[in-house]
Amino acid sequence: MCRNIHQLHNFEPEATDDEVHAAALQYVRKVSGSTRPSQANAEAFDRAVRDIAHATRHLLEDLVTTAPPKDREVEAAKARERSAKRYATA
Repeated sequence: MCRNIHQLHNFEPEATDDEVHAAALQYVRKVSGSTRPSQANAEAFDRAVRDIAHATRHLLEDLVTTAPPKDREVEAAKARERSAKRYATA
C-alpha cells in the first residue's frame, strides 16, 4: 500500500491538496490495515486522514531546502524508466 505514497516536498508547482490527501489516505490504510473501514470505524478513519493531511501540509510548508525544485514530468519519466528496468522480461 505505501508504495503509492510519493515524495511531495520540493516540487514545482508544489503538491496539490489532492496529492496530500492521497498520501494521507495511503498512510492511514497502511497503519489501520484496511483499505475501507467498517461503518463503526469510518468516522475515526476519515478524521485520521484529515488530521494527517493537515499535518503533512504544514510540514511541507515549513521544510526548507537549498536544492532547486524538481520537475514532476522529469521525475515521472525517471520512475517509468526504473520500473521498465525492474520489470523487464528477459
